[in-house]
Amino acid sequence: MSKDDHKIDADDRNVFDVLNERKYTVDYFQREYSWEQKHIEQLVTDLTSTFLDVYEEGDPRAAVEHYNNYYLGPFVVCSKDGTKSIIDGQQRLTSLTLFLIFLNNLQKELGGKESIEPLVFSEKYGQKSFNIQVEERKKCLEKLFLEGAYEVQPDDDESTVNMTKRYADIGEAFPEEIKGTAFPYFLDWLKYNVILVEITAYSDDNAYTIFESMNDRGLNLTSTEMLKGYILSRFKEAKDREKANRFWKESIQGLHRHSKEEDQKFFQAWLRSQYADTIRQGKAGSSNEDFEKIGTRFHSWVRDNLAKMGLKADSPAEFRTLVHDEMKFYLRAYLDILEAQKEEKPGWEQVFYHSKWGMADSLGFPLMLAPLKSTDTPEVTREKINEVARFMETFAVRRSVNFRKFGASSIRYTMYSLVKELRGKDLESLQVLLKDKLAEMPEKWEGIAEFRLHGMNKQFVKFLLSRITGFIEQQSGASSNFSTYFVSPGTKPYEVEHIWADKFEEHRDEFEQQHEFDNYRNRIGDLVLLPQGTNQSYGAMTYGQKVEHYLKENLLVKSLHPKAYENNPNFVGMSKRLGLKFRAHPNFAKSDIDERQKLVQSICEMIWGE
Repeated sequence: MSKDDHKIDADDRNVFDVLNERKYTVDYFQREYSWEQKHIEQLVTDLTSTFLDVYEEGDPRAAVEHYNNYYLGPFVVCSKDGTKSIIDGQQRLTSLTLFLIFLNNLQKELGGKESIEPLVFSEKYGQKSFNIQVEERKKCLEKLFLEGAYEVQPDDDESTVNMTKRYADIGEAFPEEIKGTAFPYFLDWLKYNVILVEITAYSDDNAYTIFESMNDRGLNLTSTEMLKGYILSRFKEAKDREKANRFWKESIQGLHRHSKEEDQKFFQAWLRSQYADTIRQGKAGSSNEDFEKIGTRFHSWVRDNLAKMGLKADSPAEFRTLVHDEMKFYLRAYLDILEAQKEEKPGWEQVFYHSKWGMADSLGFPLMLAPLKSTDTPEVTREKINEVARFMETFAVRRSVNFRKFGASSIRYTMYSLVKELRGKDLESLQVLLKDKLAEMPEKWEGIAEFRLHGMNKQFVKFLLSRITGFIEQQSGASSNFSTYFVSPGTKPYEVEHIWADKFEEHRDEFEQQHEFDNYRNRIGDLVLLPQGTNQSYGAMTYGQKVEHYLKENLLVKSLHPKAYENNPNFVGMSKRLGLKFRAHPNFAKSDIDERQKLVQSICEMIWGE
């Protein structure tokens, strides 16, 4: 090993320097991309909020050079034989690449001409390739780069599936106020003011040593640890401090059993739900306010906003109440919500449903905690949480069937404002308020008339069909439920399948153009849930042949067959009791899809209210 092999370099670089026409491979042992929605949402929110906090409308472009920098963290590479391999930090760099692809596609929509492509895709030695090179991700990245969407294939690996989902999450999290005049300013700031530290080793041994050190050793104090230090400093008596410290330690350990970031998410949710007053306005140039500051440095916010929390710095008694009454109560409620998100259990169903299709946790948890009071009984607490979860799920579903987004960026101001309205409401007042909010929504159930499957909403379609199927079966006395179809525990997973085969030529009597046929074939009235592989096994069967097999499936599928209405009093009785116009379909034409579309609307109104 030469002397140079022992070298380790560390350099601060902006995003442009890190990615512009530079090539990286990803070391084999850490290739899977595993970021979840909360991680990508946090990245996009942190970057855009930091930018909006310093951007002033009317600034010249050159002023961006003097805007605050943002530190994105370190990454480690091993440099050998002219090749750089990422040893640590590929999750962050892959996410940054997805974000840049999104910005490049958004720029095309906005008519911009800024140089983004070389940060993602460049040419070296006459060959074009992505700057972060992983062969099995290439197909997905190309589709996202060229078309802004990718249809997941059955043989795709975990990384590709996650990348596709996270790309969609970016679009939901990106704020509208940057899509106008501020957009080129944001691109400049992202390229030149967002800083990473590149740590370069020149041998595998040194690279892995650095990797282990960064992942094994302690990091800087978190906001939770700094908040703990501040609160404990308010106690004058050692015994009070020891008691609070013991409770704090046990609480954080309980949260960490769910995830290592759960403590910070809890404090953000609790403080936002009960104490935040101000919100950043939804326009470029607005400053971050309570809700945003709690999301980044809640320990500082608490210290600076004691009056909003009803605290005085020199009152140990008030801090005792804060820790042992308030924090204890909201922590219990928060943990109950986390547990309810894991499985569909009696009394907590709405929380579970919402966790599978609903608002981001950064909005959902503050909303669910907002109406609670530390004097509420466990039963009242549960009922309030479920009422809010029901509202959020209904809101999300109604937006989705009308092809409207409900990502954090598009509804942030509305929902943080609602947190303040819900705060401290009794159960009856809460129910009235939430019902009124739904009545005010412009998105109605009539949107289902045109609702269909498309490239980016397959997961929602499965959710919708699972809720409908589970509801019909439970109302008919069956033991199956939503989880049977959406989660499919211990069975073949259920998949969204078309009733019509993909054969345009068989429907020329009703459609002149292929795209018209495709549109109808993808409508919710032509879609059902079947166990994986079942519909494929029917192959090229006609509807008349398929429907005989449908008799073995769930009630929503079975209801197409005349025999579903024979010797099945529970199903027939349910239809009459709920006024749902189920009927057999000996043939399945365009008008049958229209009819089933209306049936789906009726079931939705039954589940979520008109």
